Amino acid sequence: MITITEQKPFESILSSLGKIKSVYIIGCGSCATTLHTGGKSEVLEIKDKLEEAGKKVTGWMVIPTTCDQLTREALIENSTTIEAADAIVVMSCAFGVQTVNFYADKPAYPALNTLFVGKEERPGYFIEVCMQCGDCVLAQTAGICPLVRCAKSLLNGPCGGSEEGKCEVDPNTPCAWQLIIDRLAAVGQLDKLEEIEPVKDWSTSHSGGPRKINIEESSE
Repeated sequence: MITITEQKPFESILSSLGKIKSVYIIGCGSCATTLHTGGKSEVLEIKDKLEEAGKKVTGWMVIPTTCDQLTREALIENSTTIEAADAIVVMSCAFGVQTVNFYADKPAYPALNTLFVGKEERPGYFIEVCMQCGDCVLAQTAGICPLVRCAKSLLNGPCGGSEEGKCEVDPNTPCAWQLIIDRLAAVGQLDKLEEIEPVKDWSTSHSGGPRKINIEESSE
């Protein structure tokens, strides 16, 4: 599993920085490096662009994993050059930006957009596999998630627009429900299609606000 990101347009980054004159840049050595959105090469590229735009770059680093506690130690080790900056530009997922913001006394600005959690289906090609809805339906759909694989997130079979096993939204994309039906048939569970899935309770997803869990309480 990997957090999928893309670089923000440079104009958007400049706009968010506004009148800030000096910045420190942080990249991520895991997901963002794999995706070529926030590794060493990308950090150096954004450094050059910021300097060309008149911003002073006091320093930069690529933290092995920006979204964990190692970030705190990295910030301490580089405190001198970070203190010389007005803000920090973070080239990682949103979790990494929030982690930097938590441990630093400087405002942190994202240079990337966080898209989804996915897997590498083939070299360089990533696909979303889970939206972390908090109420998994994979037992009913043969392990294929209709919420992310279906353009309409349908829970009770395909829409009328699918044709020859392809999605009407994108004819190059397999219809999620055709995949589900084929898989259910292969494992002898087509009868599951007769079960009506009720309206989705989205309160278990991010739609219900920030989610929290206490492992000690849940294990009692």
